[in-house]
Amino acid sequence: MTSTQTSSGTKREIEVEVPAAEVTRETETLVQKYQKLARIPGFRRGHVPPSVIRQRFAQDLKNDVVDALVPRYFRKETDKLGLVPVSQPRVTDLHVHDGEPLRFKASFEIMPTIRAEGYRELRAEKPAISVTDEEVEETLKGLQEQHATFTSVEGRALADGDFAQVSLDGEPKDGDGKPVHMDDILVEIAGKNTMPEFTENLRGATVGEGRSFEVNYPKDASDQRLAGKTFTYTVKVQGIKQKALPELNDQFAKELGEFTNLEEVRKRVRDGMEAERKQNAEREAKDKLVAELVKRNQFEVPEALVERQIDTRLERGLRALTAQGMKAQEIKKMDFNRLRAGQREQALQEVKASLLLDRIAEEEKIEVSDAEIDREIEALAQQSKQSAEEIRARLTRDGALDRIRNRIRSEKTLDFLYHQSA
Repeated sequence: MTSTQTSSGTKREIEVEVPAAEVTRETETLVQKYQKLARIPGFRRGHVPPSVIRQRFAQDLKNDVVDALVPRYFRKETDKLGLVPVSQPRVTDLHVHDGEPLRFKASFEIMPTIRAEGYRELRAEKPAISVTDEEVEETLKGLQEQHATFTSVEGRALADGDFAQVSLDGEPKDGDGKPVHMDDILVEIAGKNTMPEFTENLRGATVGEGRSFEVNYPKDASDQRLAGKTFTYTVKVQGIKQKALPELNDQFAKELGEFTNLEEVRKRVRDGMEAERKQNAEREAKDKLVAELVKRNQFEVPEALVERQIDTRLERGLRALTAQGMKAQEIKKMDFNRLRAGQREQALQEVKASLLLDRIAEEEKIEVSDAEIDREIEALAQQSKQSAEEIRARLTRDGALDRIRNRIRSEKTLDFLYHQSA
């Protein structure tokens, strides 16, 4: 058996030879197994002569010998060489003949030697976090809007500032898109978020009256089903409503829940906005730290790890599309080769970052305790409304506990980098 390194630092090729005696022993074992199971006319089950088995199932026996011995001796030789494969071996030059040693070549990838250098010199941006009084008041106005009440108006037509309670049907012009139907929605006449065509055509309408008109949606419309399309709408006014906002006072604060006055609400709003901005700033700083870490440490990454990460990214993306309502038929029509190519660079950076963080964790002796795993399981149990025991059993069954441990370890390592960069 010889071992050779290819031009790449992560690729290896080994030549393996399985002794002829081992091939004979494995073949005999399989012949006995076939004897017990084979059904051949003229012979009782379990009493077929070995010579008949060898003749009748020659190719099957050869395949089974290869399936049994190649993985076993591949692992044996890589263990002897101290190599840890991160990809399935590609077997070539397979030589298997009766009475001779079994020979083959196996090409595979191994983890590169990684030295995470310069990470203690990394410096993170830590901008000052502030929230203005105006921003707090804007959020309070949003709370007002959420608690608005609507009262019916009778005896007059729709005017600016009113809310039209309508049912509508929309048909795409030229058949480009799917029809739209809504039974009971509110349209604010002259509202800042109302399409101008709705305002112009519903202003002056009375209860029970119907209007038909076209709406041209811009290409950057938030609803992709409507973006860039023209729809013909038939709208019937069911009622006219006026919106009333609650006053911003201590009574409003009490109605929100656990507050005694409006100042407590303002403080909660300010604290929440500051915490969110701090969290966002920290996440951005950590992203920049990781990007700089990868930039400072260039090394070859096994192709198998990049492909796995592309798979992970695509699975995540497809789950999101399914959750948004995309049908299986539409997903099947997608160009997956193009999608994989588009994910490649980001997947490569993510694998590099993960390997570097893992190396730093080793250097800094960052570990994850059983108590931290327990807390994660408790959180998952609360989210899914299952018991911690059920969650732990499922994660253990799926082999996901190690993934959770690795994720927590990476997060702790990133926290270490962030805080030591001050």
